[in-house]
Amino acid sequence: MRILYLSQLVPYPPDSGPKVRQYYALRYLAQHHEVTLVAFSRPDDKPEAIEHLKGLCQAVYTVPMKRARWRDALALAGSWLSGKSFIIRRDWVPAMAKRVEAEITRGNYDIVQADQLWMAQYGLLADQLARAGKVVRPWLVLDEHNACFQIPQRLAQGESNRLKRLALEREWRALYRYEAQACASYDHVVTVTEEDRAILESMVRIADEGNGETSHPKPSFSTIPICVDAAAVKPVGSHPGAANVLHLGTMFWPPNVEGVAWFAREVWPRVRQQVEGASLTIVGKNPPEAVRSLVQDGTGIQVTGYVADPLPYLEAAGAFIVPLFSAGGMRVKIVDGWRWGLPVISTSIGAEGIRYRDAENILIADKADSFARAVVQALQDKELNQRLRVNGRRWVEEMYDWQRVYPAWENAYQISRS
Repeated sequence: MRILYLSQLVPYPPDSGPKVRQYYALRYLAQHHEVTLVAFSRPDDKPEAIEHLKGLCQAVYTVPMKRARWRDALALAGSWLSGKSFIIRRDWVPAMAKRVEAEITRGNYDIVQADQLWMAQYGLLADQLARAGKVVRPWLVLDEHNACFQIPQRLAQGESNRLKRLALEREWRALYRYEAQACASYDHVVTVTEEDRAILESMVRIADEGNGETSHPKPSFSTIPICVDAAAVKPVGSHPGAANVLHLGTMFWPPNVEGVAWFAREVWPRVRQQVEGASLTIVGKNPPEAVRSLVQDGTGIQVTGYVADPLPYLEAAGAFIVPLFSAGGMRVKIVDGWRWGLPVISTSIGAEGIRYRDAENILIADKADSFARAVVQALQDKELNQRLRVNGRRWVEEMYDWQRVYPAWENAYQISRS
């Protein structure tokens, strides 16, 4: 089949959750189909990344994503006036719409696949072109990495600033309406967790009941988890007695900022009281001031920003933390932690949507005292530390390897076209 794949980012190197999802999906699809990639690019995308993707895909086209405060201000104003989601308005770029329309018009595609909700508005251009009689309508597939409205919804629940909370509440409600409508407009929706699938199916059903009769059939749904290439990475060696705690993730993502700040404020002093020489390393791109300010004398906290090769930090880690309270979808950092052979400690929301065995391949804790206790145990109990490392690595090889799991994409396409 001929597939047009729409992405909000250049999915290489696979150094963040969305990139991991897209990269291995593209690798599978390109082995079995003709895939054209159209993606937003950013200033830090390297030419060799584009060349690598050209080696997988039939063709690769990029459109610059130009972020600026004045653009965000215009999108925010338009959002408030229209009642629509700020994020969706912000990510509408006429140059991308033009590129996608041109490709759909000339490409004779069987499937148009939009990756993440932010690209749904571009995939739906195929429906508009078909209604105008310009193309034969391809099947439309939407890959939902999250039930996206939940992210601002959960952030609002934890926000103490009244104005910020009101803004987040407005955004999640607007995003909820858009997400339900977008999913209902596609032929097939793929989720990464069963939890998100149930939520989105319910949203579509409620939206249909509210709108009455619709000419568009209800979408079908399937679940395909985010997977990695387990064989491509060897587990890091363990260092008995290592007292470094590692957090690795994109640091401009609000749920990561919220989680790290909570850990540093509520959990870390308890760990330091019990583990002599304990240190905390926070690795990730573009940390805001709220994260950089955590570095103070006597805290044992280091913030690195982005690092091209995290291996030295992985090898030094005695524990790997995922302290999230407002995320959605599936956290690839847990799968990566298992792949690296690290002892992982997470909140329940952090591990949401992932199959795991508490105390066997991960430690789950939601309160500051229990999270601190779990970190201390992982650092000091050598037998537990080793068990988490070995079992986590085995688990990702069995449950989350792309070569084992991603033939499920064929089933998704068959369902959508049936």
